[in-house]
Amino acid sequence: MTTDPIADYLTRVRNSVLAGHRVVEVPASNLKKEITKILFDQGFILSYKFEDDNGPQGTIKIALKYDKVTKDPVIKKIQRISKPGLRKYASSSDIPRILNGLGIAIVSTSAGVMTGKQAQAQNVGGEVLCYVY
Repeated sequence: MTTDPIADYLTRVRNSVLAGHRVVEVPASNLKKEITKILFDQGFILSYKFEDDNGPQGTIKIALKYDKVTKDPVIKKIQRISKPGLRKYASSSDIPRILNGLGIAIVSTSAGVMTGKQAQAQNVGGEVLCYVY
C-alpha cells in the first residue's frame, strides 16, 4: 500500500507514456476516476474503462494517446503539486495558468474535482492536485 495514491497513479501514467505503452492499469478509487474523466474530457488520453472484477477496489484501464504522425505522446509532463507532506491550496483567483492555457491544473474543490478553468468559472478554490501538459 502506498502512502500517496495520487502520486502512484500519476507515476504509473508518466512511466507508461515514457515507455511508449498503449494501455496502463491502475488501482481504482473515486478520486482517480474523477482525474481520469478530466484527462479524457481534456483530450490527454484516448479512452478509459473501469473494471470492478479485479480485487476489492477494481482497476482503471487507460488507453494513452499519441500523435498519429510523429508518435509523440500527448501528455508531455504530468506533475504532482500538492503532496501529503506539503499541501498546496489556491483561491479561485490564484489558480495557476499552465503553459499559457495549453495545459491544465487539476483542482480538488468543495464542488468536486475539476480543472483550474472550471474552478475559476465557478469561483471556487481548493487543493491543486497536479499539472498536466
